[in-house]
Amino acid sequence: MLDDRAKLLLKALVERYIADGQPVGSRTLSKASGLDLSPATIRNVMSDLEELGLIASPHTSAGRIPTARGYRLFVDTMLTVQRGQLGAHSLAPDQPQKVMSNAANLLSSLSQFVGVVIAPRRTSVFRHIEFLRLSDRRLLVIIVSPEGDVQNRVIFTEADYTHQQLVEAANFLNANYVGLAIEQVRERLKNEVDTLRTEIASLMNAAVAANSDVLTDAKDEVIISGERNLLSVSDFAHDMSHLRRAFELFEQKAQLMRLLDVTGQAEGIRIFIGGESQVVPFEDLSIVSAPYEVDGQVVGTLGVVGPTRMAYDRMIQIVDITSKLVSNALSHHK
Repeated sequence: MLDDRAKLLLKALVERYIADGQPVGSRTLSKASGLDLSPATIRNVMSDLEELGLIASPHTSAGRIPTARGYRLFVDTMLTVQRGQLGAHSLAPDQPQKVMSNAANLLSSLSQFVGVVIAPRRTSVFRHIEFLRLSDRRLLVIIVSPEGDVQNRVIFTEADYTHQQLVEAANFLNANYVGLAIEQVRERLKNEVDTLRTEIASLMNAAVAANSDVLTDAKDEVIISGERNLLSVSDFAHDMSHLRRAFELFEQKAQLMRLLDVTGQAEGIRIFIGGESQVVPFEDLSIVSAPYEVDGQVVGTLGVVGPTRMAYDRMIQIVDITSKLVSNALSHHK
């Protein structure tokens, strides 16, 4: 696709733009690349890169800036990361919530952008369950987690149930399924439902569904630190609407959660560059993220949210080391 000369010039242009935040002209690019090329030759190569959609020319300048596609090529094929340049940092083993909060603060302070952590998913087991009849075919399900958290959920059933039937169903669930994950309860109910009276089986299935919904609604928590750091990013200074869109992303945590949740399905660092897809619909923002583990099992995701013009090599180091620190702190917490 690109010859070595074009790749070198693109790499130099991206690095210079990340460093200075100004469109890069042919003369500056000649010095930055170290190539002995005439300005005319460099302009020709830049024209080719622009036709490929890798760089663009702002209306107010003769220089060029990288596009999302240009950043992606740079990150995927030209970025070199030297590990171990951040110095010593640590996260002490502690309550998971405190570790998450400290990690978000660490990400923010090291990057000077926004640190984001998705807390570990809550356990999907219950310690106790009760049913209260509210009206015809309308019940309140009370679910107590092993940690003592209480979740209430109103459910609607196809049939009406007596108080005795509700007590019987709750007693059966509490006697047979306490301490099991909800997925295990669902599987066991499939196997045992034929041996139970139809109405009680139906009620228990409704309870399992309600329990699952509660856990789905509350399974992830997004912890954000350093939103105000974006106020000092020069890229947003000329257009506050860009900054407003960035803050909307944090206010709509569900979208951010879905984005970072993608990372938990893969190993290692992932980089989402704004504007290249609907994954990050904000052109001026990029996200560098990584999963973290507890005892070898991925339980959550963390990352840095900042301007597309960020030092990706440094952000990769920051996210990588923080994910390892979190994994270590959570795995050693008792």
